[in-house]
Amino acid sequence: MKKNEFKVVKIDKNKSLFNYEKKILIKELTLDLRLGYYDFEKNKPQKVKFSLEIDYEDKKPTNDKDIKSIVNYGKVVKLITKLVKNKHYNFLETLAEDVFDELFKDKRIAKITLQIEKLEILKECTSVGIQITKKRSYEKL
Repeated sequence: MKKNEFKVVKIDKNKSLFNYEKKILIKELTLDLRLGYYDFEKNKPQKVKFSLEIDYEDKKPTNDKDIKSIVNYGKVVKLITKLVKNKHYNFLETLAEDVFDELFKDKRIAKITLQIEKLEILKECTSVGIQITKKRSYEKL
């Protein structure tokens, strides 16, 4: 074997060799809020349940001393709670769009699956609701 057959490859420590696909799970966040199109729904708050899957990518491992290195589920819960606190929504879909708009401000987030259920609206059902998945588009317009 000749001496020059192998090349030495230097690894740039600033570049990552890995991509992390992470998912935040929030299940059954239950809040009292004003929601609904019909007059009887506007009179008093009703119980509404939120469940979310938030997919995000990162090129670095989590820094155990830096909360900004993660998508913080506590912050997500506070954001949703704040959104619904003083605003009446007629439709679950418009509430979902406001949640998406706020969460997608974090550029790491690639996809969100959001389920919102009214728990007290129809006596024949334990809940009625919607599930919407929204993905960030990386295409240029």
